[in-house]
Amino acid sequence: MIFDAARAAALELISPPFRAVFVKTLGLTVLALVALWFGLTSLVEWLALPWLQTLLPGMPSWAGWLGGIIAAIALAFGMALLIAPVTAVVAGLFLDDIAEVVERTDYPGDPTGRAMPALRSLVLSARFLGVVTLGNIVALLLLLVPGVNIASFFIVNGYLLGREFFEFAAMRFRGEDEARALRRHYAGTVFLAGLLIAAFLAVPLLNLLTPLFAAAMMVHLHKAISVREVARPPRG
Repeated sequence: MIFDAARAAALELISPPFRAVFVKTLGLTVLALVALWFGLTSLVEWLALPWLQTLLPGMPSWAGWLGGIIAAIALAFGMALLIAPVTAVVAGLFLDDIAEVVERTDYPGDPTGRAMPALRSLVLSARFLGVVTLGNIVALLLLLVPGVNIASFFIVNGYLLGREFFEFAAMRFRGEDEARALRRHYAGTVFLAGLLIAAFLAVPLLNLLTPLFAAAMMVHLHKAISVREVARPPRG
């Protein structure tokens, strides 16, 4: 079920109906990352470098150049950690567009889900951003612990991305409480699907497509789980 959903989502990325959503999503993600890069770079040049020159007035010119390289490497590392929060925001903005393309293309006989109201979508996007940012801060701290650093990235992002993307997809057809209950009932399946999303997120450049892949995958997964729920005997 999970791999079928992942395969369908991967094929969806190159299908013609996805191109308009792809352009909007990728464009906004790249613009956000570029803006963050220039913003952080300007902040370092404005605050950190003058502070170092004041702290070490006799510092040779090559030391400032070396400090700039180190700062650039640190910023690049920080940007890598910011990809998940940025894609979280983009997913919140475009999930309904992505889900509708998948539903109309792959499930033409089924009714399409309902788009969330704009205000509700913004609230959920903000919550999504918060939990993913917090999760990546925890993952960053765990990088200092040998043996769990890489695993922490996949576990934290797998859980958070799986949870939030699945609930987004489920809430197109269900109330928030029902969507959350369904996710908890299939927590293992959703977590394993989240690990695939985290693996996708870990691949440079390809990770910019994470919102599209994750949203499409969770639409397929929710459809499969819904079919299973219908076929399952009522709980006693």
